[in-house]
Amino acid sequence: MSSAALKTGAGTARRGVTVSAEARRSSLGFALALPPVLLIALFVGIPVILAVGFSLGFTGGLNETIAAIGLGTVEADNWWGTLAVYGQVFADQRFLRDLSVTIVITVVSTLLVLALSLGIALYLRLKGGWLANVFAGLAVVPLFIPVVIASWAILNFYANDGFVRTFLSQFGIDGPTWGYTTVAVVIGSVWTSLPFATLMAGSGVQAIPDAIIDAARDAGAGVTSIVMRILLPMASIPLIIATTFTAIGILGQFTVPYFTGPNAPQMLGVDISKYFSSFNQPQQAVVMAVVVFVLASGVAFCYVWANFRTAKKEGRV
Repeated sequence: MSSAALKTGAGTARRGVTVSAEARRSSLGFALALPPVLLIALFVGIPVILAVGFSLGFTGGLNETIAAIGLGTVEADNWWGTLAVYGQVFADQRFLRDLSVTIVITVVSTLLVLALSLGIALYLRLKGGWLANVFAGLAVVPLFIPVVIASWAILNFYANDGFVRTFLSQFGIDGPTWGYTTVAVVIGSVWTSLPFATLMAGSGVQAIPDAIIDAARDAGAGVTSIVMRILLPMASIPLIIATTFTAIGILGQFTVPYFTGPNAPQMLGVDISKYFSSFNQPQQAVVMAVVVFVLASGVAFCYVWANFRTAKKEGRV
């Protein structure tokens, strides 16, 4: 046998061993990822499918019991279901008002959280010092306070006889009453969402090498140019994560608007609970939940799209 044939055979054997090793690694990775995927499918995926089917009028199977005890349940009249329940819900002016309030509170609260967290992160990165560390520490404090306690404290702090009005009355000033208002909901939403956003923004900005910032300063770049052309673009992924997770969390929240918000208008998280338990209309509640899910999916799509575009620019896709 010639030396060329021997080399070809050895190369083929090595490729076979490499392919076999890669197959084993792939199988091992698949086996390790399978349990959490099955867990999510069992406790999240299947209930979501059942809920969407119930909203379309499929009242049999696992939905039979809740359909029997619920009021105003509509059954499917086509093979694909029915949109009659969606028509009922969207024809309700109360729902449309609460949907609008939910979107407005989500957008305003998310923008405030992003502005505060980004301001703290940039101040800590560019200036530093004890004052920046104090701001960063205070921003993380809400992480260790239960949402129920924080909501109750915010309600009493801004109530008609709360600290704000009591303190301002000592100077003859009639302070605002924000308890049981949408303003209190925004304050509570910002309070509960700020820690995570600050940690994400801070980690993203701190990960940028000092050499890049120093080079920009040596080239004559000011603070605004450094922030807009270096820090924000290079920390875009953590900022997008902070924004999307904050928006989704505020969109579906219940505790903060339930404790601090008004009786009307209300956020959809509170509406869903009332329609399900107080009004005994689970099908209508599921329709509202589907609406919230669609809105959250839209926010999540922005996150996926941003990550895909970044990966494409870096040549990973």
